[in-house]
Amino acid sequence: MPRLPAEWEPQAAILLTWPHVQTPWAQELDRAEALWTELAVLIARREPVLVVARDPDHAAMVRGRLTAAGVPPDRLHLALAQSNDVWARDHGPVTVLDEAGEPELIDFRFNAWGAKYPCELDDRIPATLHAAGAFGQARLTRSALTLEGGAIETDGAGTLLAITRTLVDPARNAGWERNTCQAELTQRLGVRRFLWLRHGCLSGDDTDGHIDTLARFCTPDTLCHVQATDPGDPDYAGLADMGRELAALTQASGRPYRLAPLPPPRPILDQVDGHRLPAGYANFLILNGALLMPVYGDPADQIAAARLKDLFPGRELLTLDCGPLVRQGGSLHCITMQLPAAVQLGQG
Repeated sequence: MPRLPAEWEPQAAILLTWPHVQTPWAQELDRAEALWTELAVLIARREPVLVVARDPDHAAMVRGRLTAAGVPPDRLHLALAQSNDVWARDHGPVTVLDEAGEPELIDFRFNAWGAKYPCELDDRIPATLHAAGAFGQARLTRSALTLEGGAIETDGAGTLLAITRTLVDPARNAGWERNTCQAELTQRLGVRRFLWLRHGCLSGDDTDGHIDTLARFCTPDTLCHVQATDPGDPDYAGLADMGRELAALTQASGRPYRLAPLPPPRPILDQVDGHRLPAGYANFLILNGALLMPVYGDPADQIAAARLKDLFPGRELLTLDCGPLVRQGGSLHCITMQLPAAVQLGQG
């Protein structure tokens, strides 16, 4: 049976899809590219970065920019694929290890969180990169299930945590019931225990409640989770209900999980129409030997940093200003996808 590794296990690289003029980032491309550059530099301190560029000219620009920023040539791999947007967590492959420890890339269908946005190009990215040899000799298998990487969390030992409505959803998986979703996830990812949550969502979140914005495994027995502290917050009741659901979950041993709440930043509002944006601290990225955390220029940044540092002892804590990302409806984890160490990258 395959095994879906935990994010804290050794990694071969982080996958990024670079923004360009034909994505929703066109009007703020300079700011977006500055953020992606800073992100790539931080990743490259710890491991390679695999960047998806739209064409050879775009790739040459990205290579020049990252080389000038100090990314070592041996830590930079580039691959070509057309893209609609940048959310690599959701359109990238999910990698499992077979019983011999060999990697297999699972290419789930991607339909932009229930056909909310154009996505045909993004859905083809894993197959395009695989055909070009970007993942070395790793196998690629296509699944009929629509699933975004941000919708699932694992402890690396067969347990999967998810919000039910992000998978059992007629806009994503018409005709699929929870038991058929579970059967596919057992076959493709080796899931043996399913922890389904019904509650929790951040205002402004187009994903309908991706688990990577809400609750994350820190160790096999510890879950951190976002919370709202103001009863007047429109997210308060749903997040409180989610907290109670998490408290009722048990490990395979039957013991409850250790829960670690993360503080909320102050509400960040869209500058055009004033709607609330989905800022939070659960959308961190685990790297080899480090934890990269989103920050928003908020007093809660330091509180969240201290808590996450305690939850990930021995890892360097790095931060990235993710204000530009939340203005497009996502944050740090959403634009990244880790590749386990068993993946041997092609020449880039």
